[in-house]
Amino acid sequence: MATLTTRATAGTAHAVRLGLGRGWTEFVQGLRSSQDQWFYLSTAALAVGYLYLRRDTVVDGSGLLLPSVALPSILGGLIVFGLIVGPAYSLAMEKEDGTLLRAKAVPRGLTGYFAGQLVLHSASLVPQTVAVLVPSFLLFDNLMAHPSGWFTLAWVMVLGLLAALPIGMMIGALVPSAQKVGMWGMLPVMVLAGISGIFYPMQALWGWVQVVAQVFPMYWMGLGMRSAFLPDSYVGAELGDSWRTAETVAVLGAWAVLGALVAPALLRRMARRQSGSQVAAAREAATQWVK
Repeated sequence: MATLTTRATAGTAHAVRLGLGRGWTEFVQGLRSSQDQWFYLSTAALAVGYLYLRRDTVVDGSGLLLPSVALPSILGGLIVFGLIVGPAYSLAMEKEDGTLLRAKAVPRGLTGYFAGQLVLHSASLVPQTVAVLVPSFLLFDNLMAHPSGWFTLAWVMVLGLLAALPIGMMIGALVPSAQKVGMWGMLPVMVLAGISGIFYPMQALWGWVQVVAQVFPMYWMGLGMRSAFLPDSYVGAELGDSWRTAETVAVLGAWAVLGALVAPALLRRMARRQSGSQVAAAREAATQWVK
């Protein structure tokens, strides 16, 4: 029995190592891809361009310029958007093209596959973040109020990753096709961005909308980012006149735990239902949709 357990553990570890290597290889290939480069640069250009056009706007009651206040919120929103929509599209597409079916046919192949997805989407945060921060720090002043903010930025991004990535994988596991990700993934995330204080203060919204927004990770990502970048003098503009660090950790941590429990169950259910006939049907449906 001990020998079998040791072999199983060794097999799982080997699958994870292969998956991590696969995820890193896909990330490096993506960096060399003109399509991915265009995505990073265009997203950064839209965000930084908006801030540049509003560079002389003073935020009422704070004495801070709009780029200082809006940059951390926008960065948090972009990270959550990428961590949900990216994995959802990736998983939905690889259900259709047979990648998951091939992984399922290999011993512990799904374990390696999902390890690779974790590396791929985690590493993708780096160029996305750098593409926004580098030009922002070159163009705008007073973005990081205190050096300790970099530590806050790091732990908020890690918690945000653990909270948002499983949501994207759950959406990808549930949607019937990649074309449905826009409706079930992208649209809800965009609505949440609109009510989560990313583009304007939440106090301008109805009370029940504020409650709904605070259930989901995006508001807390934006709040955590603002606590990293902005001076304590701005905290009076936040709900409760506080950065609510403990609540940020609690909510993002709760979503991370929920995702760790629910996402694997959904992914195992999806994998059991994968078959060659399903892949063929999905390809045929995709062909008809393109036509």
